[in-house]
Amino acid sequence: MLPASMKKRVRQHVNPLSAKYGTPLPPPNWAEIFADPTHPLHLDIGSARGQFAIAMAQQWPDWNFLGLEIREPLVEAAQRQAQALTNAHFLFGNANNSLRGILTALPPGVLRSASIQFPDPWFKKRHQKRRVVQPELVHVLAEVLPAGGQVFLQSDIESVAVAMGDRFSEHGGFVRSSPDWLDASPFPVQTEREAVTLSQGKPVYRALYVRT
Repeated sequence: MLPASMKKRVRQHVNPLSAKYGTPLPPPNWAEIFADPTHPLHLDIGSARGQFAIAMAQQWPDWNFLGLEIREPLVEAAQRQAQALTNAHFLFGNANNSLRGILTALPPGVLRSASIQFPDPWFKKRHQKRRVVQPELVHVLAEVLPAGGQVFLQSDIESVAVAMGDRFSEHGGFVRSSPDWLDASPFPVQTEREAVTLSQGKPVYRALYVRT
């Protein structure tokens, strides 16, 4: 849990187009952050407090988990919780301008899957260019994921889930696993937002895209 003083400093929504987040994140030294950087990698874009990636890393020790989050206090808190793990790491950065540099620096073929879960909705039309799932992000994932690689999307807002899916469907390098929303996540771990939404009896809109 974050201390109360830190919670007050964490903004719920961060504008990725502001100058503060305009500098791309340099790629890390993979050998320094993972015990074995050749293990299959799952990328969680918008990892928030990191609870999903940390729990997944504990359950899947033969995989590496990388969380990318734009709110720095959340990254710092997640990294502290992951200190004892050698297969989980968190980066503070803007996915819209840092993803290419990070992923193209990976050992070839290690990225096997990615997730984008409950991203900031940015409801107003003039703000939708701030949404994380933009054509360039989809293109970068398509460049790095091997055939059969997967991208899992979910949101508690149907219009946001539809828009994310549209960006992947438009690319042509991905095929949706089912035309209908998935009844359950393919992962054994729920995000914090997912657990709260389901506990309230509200729907979650999920889709899985596979690299062709």
